[in-house]
Amino acid sequence: MKGSVTLVTTFVLLLIVAAASLCIGRYPIPFHELSGFLLSSFSTTKAACHSVACSVLAHIRLPRLCAALLTGAALSVSGASYQAVFRNPLVSPGILGALSGAGFGAALGIVLHMPEWMIGVSAFAGSTLAVLLGTGIARLSGDSSVLMLIFGGLVSNALFTSLLSILKYLADPDSQLPDIVFWLLGTLSRVTPETLSLVTVPMVCAMAVLCVMGRYLDALSMGDDEARSLGVPVRLVRNLVVALATLLCALTVSMTGIIGWVGLVIPHIARLLVGPGNRLVLPMSALTGAIFLTFSDDLARNLSAAEIPVGIMTELSGVILFLLLLPRVKTSLRGNWR
Repeated sequence: MKGSVTLVTTFVLLLIVAAASLCIGRYPIPFHELSGFLLSSFSTTKAACHSVACSVLAHIRLPRLCAALLTGAALSVSGASYQAVFRNPLVSPGILGALSGAGFGAALGIVLHMPEWMIGVSAFAGSTLAVLLGTGIARLSGDSSVLMLIFGGLVSNALFTSLLSILKYLADPDSQLPDIVFWLLGTLSRVTPETLSLVTVPMVCAMAVLCVMGRYLDALSMGDDEARSLGVPVRLVRNLVVALATLLCALTVSMTGIIGWVGLVIPHIARLLVGPGNRLVLPMSALTGAIFLTFSDDLARNLSAAEIPVGIMTELSGVILFLLLLPRVKTSLRGNWR
């Protein structure tokens, strides 16, 4: 009951943060204009709104807010799922090489002068290829245990990081290299409504399935033998969770670039709020991650005249949050992770 109340409270806070994010910026929008825009958007009469505020909201801030909410929730759920499957509280979404593979794919698209939408596709393909390589190494060894999956991920990470370094070395330092660096830092400024329409449904479906699988993840967290004794198909559940978490990671990177620390820090905060059970940790991670990334993007947009890449803000905010919560996190880890 307490966890459900916390979820509802966090959801209300998310709505408040989202509304504030739409109002603040270099062009401040009063709340009554935001209310009018939202009412006209959901009204059956669809009254046209031609003011500057409506144009800013419809074409700039609303797509960016949706991208921040989706990305923050997806990375957090992905990180919490990985931590449960690998039984390691320090695991992040890049454990199987998804982030390094996506970075390589995006850099390859930039070097080959691909269109903007093809760069996202290339990043998604690189992320998928990197994870397939990591899991393939584990399968070739004849042992698909957690330890071998981590080993395969380390090899895949090293390979695609090296390939990315080669592309950065070969890229044109005047035109291509700055684009590669900007992509690797992560940004929400390039998100378009068309991109959102492509990724929203698979991301929401993947997060929903992972949240439903919370009880299975609780069983996996106790160990393979204990999970099997409870009737859980360990290999099937692990492969499905890894596939869905990787899909979330790949889709977010293809849309926004590499945004770090969200999938590592936010699940710990969620556990502090609702306890160790993944049935509540996963939806709480989604809500908290959405709030965290929205707030980080607001800082990135408003702290200076030139926009700061949101990946930098998440790293700075993530480090500060982790240091502030470190004593409680250590206590939680001693009690919940063995």
